Amino acid sequence: MMAAGLAVVLGACNSSKKNDTAGKNTPNPFFTEYTTPFGVPPFDQIKFEHYKPAFLKGMQEQAAEVDSIANNPQEASFENTIVTLDQSGKLLNKVSYAFSGEASINTNDSIQALEQELSPLLSRHSDDILLNAKLFARIKSVYDNQEKLNLNKEQKKLLEKTYKHFVRGGANLDAEKQAKLRAVNETISQLQITFEQNLLKETNAFQLVIDKKEDLSGLPETLIASAASAAKEAGKDGKWLFTLHNPSVMPFLQYANNRSLREKIFKAYIMRGNNGNANDNKEVVKKLVAARLEKAQLLGFKDFAAYALDENMAKDEANVYKLLNQIWKPALVKAKEELADINAEIKKEGGNFQAEGWDWRYYFEKAKKSRFNLDENEVRPYLELNNVREGAFYVANKLYGITFTPLKNIPLPDPDAQAFECKDKDGKTTLGVLYMDFYTRPGKSGGAWCGGYRDQTYKDGKREIPIVTTVFNFSKPAAGQQALLSADEASTVFHEFGHALNALFGDVHYYGVASVPRDFVELPSQVMEHWTFEPEVLKIYAKQHKTGEVIPQALVDKIVKSGKYGQGFATTEYLAASLLDMDYHVLKQIPANFDIERFEEKAMNGRGLISQIPPRYRTTYFSHTMGGGYTAGYYSYIWAEVLDCDAFEAFKETGDIFNQNVASKFRSCILTPGCIEDADVMYKNFRGKTANIDPLLRNRGLK
Repeated sequence: MMAAGLAVVLGACNSSKKNDTAGKNTPNPFFTEYTTPFGVPPFDQIKFEHYKPAFLKGMQEQAAEVDSIANNPQEASFENTIVTLDQSGKLLNKVSYAFSGEASINTNDSIQALEQELSPLLSRHSDDILLNAKLFARIKSVYDNQEKLNLNKEQKKLLEKTYKHFVRGGANLDAEKQAKLRAVNETISQLQITFEQNLLKETNAFQLVIDKKEDLSGLPETLIASAASAAKEAGKDGKWLFTLHNPSVMPFLQYANNRSLREKIFKAYIMRGNNGNANDNKEVVKKLVAARLEKAQLLGFKDFAAYALDENMAKDEANVYKLLNQIWKPALVKAKEELADINAEIKKEGGNFQAEGWDWRYYFEKAKKSRFNLDENEVRPYLELNNVREGAFYVANKLYGITFTPLKNIPLPDPDAQAFECKDKDGKTTLGVLYMDFYTRPGKSGGAWCGGYRDQTYKDGKREIPIVTTVFNFSKPAAGQQALLSADEASTVFHEFGHALNALFGDVHYYGVASVPRDFVELPSQVMEHWTFEPEVLKIYAKQHKTGEVIPQALVDKIVKSGKYGQGFATTEYLAASLLDMDYHVLKQIPANFDIERFEEKAMNGRGLISQIPPRYRTTYFSHTMGGGYTAGYYSYIWAEVLDCDAFEAFKETGDIFNQNVASKFRSCILTPGCIEDADVMYKNFRGKTANIDPLLRNRGLK
């Protein structure tokens, strides 16, 4: 997914660095130009004490810049108002890049306390700009007179987005409503941060410690070794430690023969944020949903979903529900077929029980082996992490001619991170710098995402390259071993790399036109996933990690044949979460006795969701929507999947999945122009037609 960090006017930032409170009174690196290679943040020089002064000064500087624009005695023009505003806040952006990444990959109590302290300050700062009457009058003057200005397409889009951003920020409200909006914005900001912090604490709090070797029965040796290493780091040498981080909990559920232990870790996973303790998120969610609704209605929208979708491709909630419901029915049919297979496996083993949620992955693996003679553990040895990364680089080179070269002696956001210089097909032009941070850590947010340390723009007439980061949560291998990925994890590498390509290829002149609608942003990432298990690509990167043997054709055939098996579960759990997200944000009122658990239960049972499949994210750990970023927008993945499946068809129709003419068109129409064009226009420019849902249904085996 694309990352969302602390909000800054007209944008958001994401970056990171090791936290260190040592070195008091050291020069603040945010107050001078970075002198590092490519101008990346000097991670080794940034200390915790540097953040707050830089934020305060950054807000002060941008406030002065905005005041200068608002009170400019000259007539408002595109350059002295719109462009100058777009370019304001350089220091604030600079520190926000570093801090929001720090908070996401290496947080601690000090970072979290500072997040809470900064949240209302940043909210007020943003509102001070968006609700500045003099500034808005100048923006409106330029907007109303744009026909006289001879603006190009990119300039028109920047003007349109700037004007709309201020209107959506409350510029047209009266003083009383603006005061209410300020208060509700602060509330939303604080609650979203609280939700995320509670979730991380809940995830880190649970430990399944195993001290009997027989309880490890069924688990892969690599997972056992990682668990032993994790236990040793936690001061439990000689034992095995499993956590609620996905690389630990998911394979445990998939392979552990001990059913009672599967039940224990499964229940802990789905109850995060719902344990009635200091980190419980139910009340946070209740307040957050109510605050969002209040904001939307203050701005003239019937509900928060209407407010959020106003800028998306979907446009309104009816279109979202139509797509989700269209896929829900065939997905649920497939899920029930898979459940029958799972119960058959239980019976085959002599079990006298019906499958529960903690049985699904375990018995599904057995059913898959029965049907296709394929065990995922056969595949893992061929999916060594660095080889998978090189596979993604290979695909990009074949499609676009670009290269990635490791960078040495460059500051890193974390010692485990890797850095690469991306050069264009001419071998000379640097497109940007890419960081890759692969391993899970206690201070790291869950999931995988792509963010940045600097956005692409133009400076003194020259393209300023982006500094991009992709972040993952794979299990760090034990000493002397290599990181072997699951098929899903390999796909995740390609996914986030697709986001990175979008950022690296960006070529816009203004920050305000860089970001595309939320339900379009997953197209570049998801389309890359299609190459992950193409036989032609597997033969390049899927090599046995010890022998270097290329993956056998027989195993490739099994992967291809089994590829659509399991899509009932995968599609249903995803759609359930998407529907839950929408259901919260189409509410027109929030009762005082609003019961989060009952609401979720009713939403799922009412659609016939089978009990063995919880939503991919239940409410109290649904970071995508409750933490912000994908609020009333989790549907975006499936909306974009309609596009990416149709886009991949454009390659397959030529008989060449590396067709460079199609790739060149995809780059120029989709990856490069930001949002200079409307999203539907961008897609039609590439494909020559609107996307068809049939490729998605075929790809998921639902048609």
